[in-house]
Amino acid sequence: MLRPCLLALLLIPVIASAQQVVPLWEKGAPGFEARRDEPEQHDQWWFKNIHNPSLTVFAPPAGKSNGTAIIVAAGGGHRELVFNPEGVGPAQYLSSLGITAFALKYRLSREDGSKYTIEHTAQDIRRAMRTVRARAAEWEVDPRRIGVMGWSAGGEVAALVAYPPVGGNPVAQDPVERVSARPDFEILIYPGPLGIPAQVPEDAPPLFLLGAADDEYVADVLFDIARKYHAANASIETHIYAQGKHAFNMGQRSGYASIRAWPQRLADWLQDRGLAPAVK
Repeated sequence: MLRPCLLALLLIPVIASAQQVVPLWEKGAPGFEARRDEPEQHDQWWFKNIHNPSLTVFAPPAGKSNGTAIIVAAGGGHRELVFNPEGVGPAQYLSSLGITAFALKYRLSREDGSKYTIEHTAQDIRRAMRTVRARAAEWEVDPRRIGVMGWSAGGEVAALVAYPPVGGNPVAQDPVERVSARPDFEILIYPGPLGIPAQVPEDAPPLFLLGAADDEYVADVLFDIARKYHAANASIETHIYAQGKHAFNMGQRSGYASIRAWPQRLADWLQDRGLAPAVK
């Protein structure tokens, strides 16, 4: 049986409206300020033509915040953002657990005609982590409990900020740049290989890893990451399902009971780490 919070999620239209949107840079991304006002392109589930990277804030219901924050990076092969199924949907679910969630729109290095590289994407996720940490009090967030969640190519984006960790610049004029971009924990859902180091350090962020063994794109990545964390004696919880393929999102479209119920495994892990209360 689906938990009440997951049932509630499935009944909510997955739309990105009526939320606070926070640009990562006030004047636009460095070196590309002139493009910040170019309109995004989007359809029901994807976004493209992102030139003004931003965070869409999904705050928990009043009085329900537990101080944990998670930045959510959707996938899409760096050609588009699967923003609603892998950004908005997860953020809504996390906020139902009392977590302040931030759906990230980052620049796409493989979009047709893109002038960006993967380093610009790395700048976006680092700036996102710093923005949430620098403004933690505003969003009732504990600056020591800020994690990153990545899906498919978004998992690669998450890895870019986790390995190696990036500290702050104490002499930066911009106060946001003075704080660390290091995530306190990491959630990777069927991640791609980019950004995964040859060797995981012992102090790597605690990781929740989930995907399917029959994923034709990244099954080998799942097993590779699990082995590297085990070899480093770093903290990891791994769920690799026998069936599910790629891009099952929050699981509601799957014909497999295990895939439909997977968000509860994440809720359990968050609870066990003291990052979310028990789901009733």
